[in-house]
Amino acid sequence: MMWFFAILVVLAMGGIALVAAGRGAPMGPAYDDRPDVTVPRDGVLGAEDLRNVRFSLAFRGYRMSEVDSLLDRLAREKEQAEESRERVQGDPASE
Repeated sequence: MMWFFAILVVLAMGGIALVAAGRGAPMGPAYDDRPDVTVPRDGVLGAEDLRNVRFSLAFRGYRMSEVDSLLDRLAREKEQAEESRERVQGDPASE
């Protein structure tokens, strides 16, 4: 009975070695699974651009909640700056 298990272990290890060496079924084609970047490359970034940013995940990556809260804060600050700029530009007293 012990010989049976020994042969079984040797066959299993040989099968693992064949697969690891690439002699089994081939691996599927690699594809890019990162999220599409929705931020425009050129021009000024708006608040909505910052809200739409998505980062790819990596092993030992980042805390999503921290990045999301920072992006929300940046978007709010950007909206406030845009609104104040529009008020200044639209104010007839400043002309």
